[in-house]
Amino acid sequence: MHSILRRRRSVENHLKLNSSIIECSMSVFFRRTSRPQVVGMIHVAALPGAPGYRSDFEAVMASAIADAISLENGGADAVMVENFFDTPFPSGDSAAVTISHLTAIAIAVSREIKIPMGINLLRNDAIGALAVAQASAAQFIRVNVLAGTRVTDQGLINGDAYRVMRERSRCGAHHIGIAADVDVKHSAPLTKRPIEEEATELAGRGGADAIIVSGSATGKSTSHQDLRQVRNACPDSFLMVGSGVDVQNASQLAEHCDAMIVGSSLKTEGQITAPVDVERVRRLMNCLV
Repeated sequence: MHSILRRRRSVENHLKLNSSIIECSMSVFFRRTSRPQVVGMIHVAALPGAPGYRSDFEAVMASAIADAISLENGGADAVMVENFFDTPFPSGDSAAVTISHLTAIAIAVSREIKIPMGINLLRNDAIGALAVAQASAAQFIRVNVLAGTRVTDQGLINGDAYRVMRERSRCGAHHIGIAADVDVKHSAPLTKRPIEEEATELAGRGGADAIIVSGSATGKSTSHQDLRQVRNACPDSFLMVGSGVDVQNASQLAEHCDAMIVGSSLKTEGQITAPVDVERVRRLMNCLV
């Protein structure tokens, strides 16, 4: 009898531990608040190894830090560090030189700001992004293709939720949330499926902590209909807008989402190659008050 009770307590403790792990991964950043949270993009200049790199890594880092500070001073709720200018991107794992230098930048950024930080390692290196996030104390990562297959300019990209989720577990990185795109921009499906079906699988079978809905490309507006369909299909999921947010549409999009990832419209004159303009950040935040 005593051995049975001990086994029962062991099972109960195990279940409590698993429950707390799940709660931890969901509670770090992906929590609903009174208004949508704004995640400002840090589009990192070309890193060593990329064709566009200009042999001045200190300048690349300084630019990223300056953008992070502008975003925080403007009132953004979080930032996301992304190797945006490393084109062309790989279809699979990133080069070691890319991961190491993005890690250095993410660590430097995290030391300069107090708001949460996310990582996106393009085009779809979720395992590398997890490593960068762990080293830099980031709270979440973005995964463009977590499940399914997409036709992209890098070729076919296959999602691998199995590998991503097990790597997060193996590394003890349950505290790092995973935001996954549905019908991700700059890509097309092999066969068209209703967006609500894809979203349901991402949140369920794929294990995504948050779902991102975007327009067709960077800076392109996100469909209100797509947002409504995903919200209706996944009412309990943390829903993020992934592109096209500006002062003209922010208040309307806010009705359908829990967070907004904003990049181009926060730059000087709205140019993606320009630095973040703190006044543009403030104007956007004022639209959401």
